[in-house]
Amino acid sequence: MAQLYTIRYTAENHYDHPVVEASWQFLIVPQENETQSLVRIDFSNSRNARWEFSQNGFGFITIRVRNRHELSDISFEAAFELIKEEVNPFAFDLSEVPPYNPENLQDMGFRLEHQMFLKPTPLTRLPEDTGCFRFDHGRNCLENLADLNTWVYKALKYTPGLTGVDTPLTEVLEIRQGVCQDFSHLFIGIARAHGIPARYVSGYLHQGMGYAGDAQMHAWAEALVPGLGWCGFDPTNNLMAASDHIKVAHGRDYADCAPIKGVVFGKGDNRSNHQVQVTSQQ
Repeated sequence: MAQLYTIRYTAENHYDHPVVEASWQFLIVPQENETQSLVRIDFSNSRNARWEFSQNGFGFITIRVRNRHELSDISFEAAFELIKEEVNPFAFDLSEVPPYNPENLQDMGFRLEHQMFLKPTPLTRLPEDTGCFRFDHGRNCLENLADLNTWVYKALKYTPGLTGVDTPLTEVLEIRQGVCQDFSHLFIGIARAHGIPARYVSGYLHQGMGYAGDAQMHAWAEALVPGLGWCGFDPTNNLMAASDHIKVAHGRDYADCAPIKGVVFGKGDNRSNHQVQVTSQQ
């Protein structure tokens, strides 16, 4: 059964010294795809700064804001209504998934086609001799990825405040704690190391279901499963992405999917506060 979601995103920026000019890019608009249909988009800011829709390098909708007047604070508010169709992540024939064979994944055409999501990035690069998860050649690709999802879920403890958006996996694996982007980066790094294309996904979670990471924008991963295509995995909650996951965008890692980026002309520090509220009805 389809769900009607209302999503509210708010951000508040405070600057220690007046900013003379600034621009921001928001990557927060839910994607329209075969399971998601946008009904309404509203956006505003407290300074009535000019804004417009655009697209990023991966083709996802962004909202660009530019302010040319001096300010010490600014707030942004976005509201989206979205119809999400029911998604069953297990609606497939397991016999269509071939056994895991790393040699089959070394085909040059396959690697060239998916090289963007096979190459390690600074945020998904695994440290040497980590003793991380190893794929089992006796299980198919989907089974291995499901096992990896569980392994990452158990390997890390969900703990906000200990890592940042640019924390490398070397530090994450040392403290064995982190938040959704750390869980996703670890899953992606290990999948890529085994020849499976994997990409970082940002979006929203159905709140009130007890999921970790639902208070802010959430992150999970998509892996290319031979015979099935791209499948979503949420290692933070040990789930396959389904009806409760509302996709915004994907990229190589968090850097491609940051919900807000900005360029500010001024001095001093700034403080930001972001909140997400997701409500639904059938």
